[in-house]
Formats: sequence, structure tokens, C-alpha cells
Amino acid sequence: METLQKQKNKLTDAAFQVKTLENTSAVKFSEKLNNIELFPLKPTEIEILQLNLGKLCNQVCEHCHVDAGPDRTEIMTKKVLQQCLDVAKNTNIHTVDLTGGAPEMNPNFRWFVAELAQLGKKVIVRSNLTILTYKNYLDIPQFYKENNVTVISSMPCYTKDNVDKQRGNGVFKRSIQALQRLNELGYGKEGTGLELELVFNPGGASLPPEQKALELDYKRELKELFDIEFNRLFTITNLPISRFLDFLLKVDRYEEYMNKLIESYNPIAAENVMCRNTISVGWDGKLFDCDFNQMLKLGVASPCQHIKDYNNEQLKNRNIIVGQHCYGCTAGAGSSCQGSIA
Repeated sequence: METLQKQKNKLTDAAFQVKTLENTSAVKFSEKLNNIELFPLKPTEIEILQLNLGKLCNQVCEHCHVDAGPDRTEIMTKKVLQQCLDVAKNTNIHTVDLTGGAPEMNPNFRWFVAELAQLGKKVIVRSNLTILTYKNYLDIPQFYKENNVTVISSMPCYTKDNVDKQRGNGVFKRSIQALQRLNELGYGKEGTGLELELVFNPGGASLPPEQKALELDYKRELKELFDIEFNRLFTITNLPISRFLDFLLKVDRYEEYMNKLIESYNPIAAENVMCRNTISVGWDGKLFDCDFNQMLKLGVASPCQHIKDYNNEQLKNRNIIVGQHCYGCTAGAGSSCQGSIA
């Protein structure tokens, strides 16, 4: 009988996750792409760099596909950040999308964002909001404004119980405080140009509802209850990897969830998946087709495997690596870091 620790190690092991996904008794995702003449999947253009600045986080969210938390030590170094800056400066990349963990906890975060802003790049920070309420980070909202950073934040519901259940006790209260502070600075307000966007992902083994209708609900409730405004809501499907895979296996709903994703496959969403114009960079500088492939340790199919060796032509001509987890991005209206895609 395996110990609980051995079981946990399995669930967070990339090779085990890939094997679990590929053993799903269903049509392979590659065959679905082949049916619409999209296999092998190729990039359209490389316009976005998405960087994981590290797995260190002040929260431990149950759905987190990065398996981030306060005990993680993986952090992108200044050397790798400089290599990313060099790529952004010398290519047609127009957007740099910063994730974590909590990206703000990277010790070189402020320097890096300011450098990107000077280059005229659009900077997106995926903030968990609560970090902005801690003593050492209280100045970050003002820093965001000064550098015209787009803030995208996870907000799985507009009620306390649902948010705290998924993201931890006290998270909702701190999230509301952070949103109110961002609003005070003009974020989410019409005409300011300061973009504040929220992200919804389901709390269980279900697909997200229609994005626009849910956005209207969020805007009404947050305005009425807390006088909070924001620009857009993105709905994101939970992919069956890392902690969410752990959850699905524990409650014996993995096959059910995978079947739901597969039955909801949308070929229009498949044509517009984010990996076609985005390169994902791991905290150690390694290159991936997307953030999810990064967590599964599925590196790019290209001679350049690290940001220091970045070659735009080689990456544009690569085959994008796909697997059964890709059904999560192509189910229903589709799912990407920018919400619904179909």
C-alpha cells in the first residue's frame, strides 16, 4: 500500500500526469486537429511572452496548476529576466505576461516591469490581489499605475464563501480591499486607460458558464455590494493537471471530467488557442508552448530550448506539442489566459 506522501509525489510528478492524461480512453486530441487539417499545430505569429517569475506565493489555492505556495523556492533570476528583456527588445513581441506564484514576490519584479515599460511593451501582471494588502507590497498598486500595467486577477466568485473555499480563509476580504485600492487609483474606471480584469474558474468538475452573462452578474454584484468596478471578466476552464488533477482523482471524477471536456470540443476554439501566438518561459528560462505544457515539462519542439538561445524563425516553424489536456482549452467557448476564445 502506497503512503500518502508517495501518492502526493506521484500527483505532482509531470511524467505521472502526462501518463495519466494519455491513458484516457478517448479520441486523441491530435486526431481531432487532424480532422480539421490543423495537425501538426503550427504557430501563427509569436507576439506574446508569458513568463513564470517563480512558484513562490502567499496563497495555496486548491485549483492551482502551478502547485505554487509559500514553501516554493523556484524564482526567475535577474540573469534570466535580462535575457527575456533582450528578446522583448529585439523581436516583434508586443506583450509580456507575468505570472507566478505571485509574480510580485520575485525580488527583481519592480526593476523588470519598469524596464519593460520603458521599451513600450504592454505589461500584464496576473496578481492574486491579496499580495497587494501585505506591508511590503502596499506600494505596488501605485507602481502599476505609473507603469500602465494591465492587472488581471483571479476572483472565482463575488461571494465570500465560494472564494475562501477555493483560495483560502480571508482571501475574499483581502481581495476586496485590493480591488478598492486599485479603483481609487483609477483602475477599472472608464476613460482612465488603466485596465483591471478579473478571472473566473469553476470551483469543481464543471465547465465555466457563458462569459459575457457572468461578467454582467459580477459587475452588478461587485458594484452594489462593494462599489467596485472593473473592465472585463475572463472565464477559464480548469485543466486536469497538478492540484486539480489531484482533486479529480481523489473524488473519482477524472474520467467524468475528461469526457465532459471531450464531448464539448469546439473546432473553432482549436483554431484560436493561445499557444499559436505565445511562448511560455519557465522560471529557469526554459521554453514551452504554453503555461500548461510548462507544468507538464513538455518543452518546445525546437532546437532553441532556453530563452538565452531564442530564435524567432525556429520557434515560428516548430510543431506545437499537444496532448489530452488540450481538450481543456478547446471545450465549449474555449479557454485561454484571455478568457473565452470562440
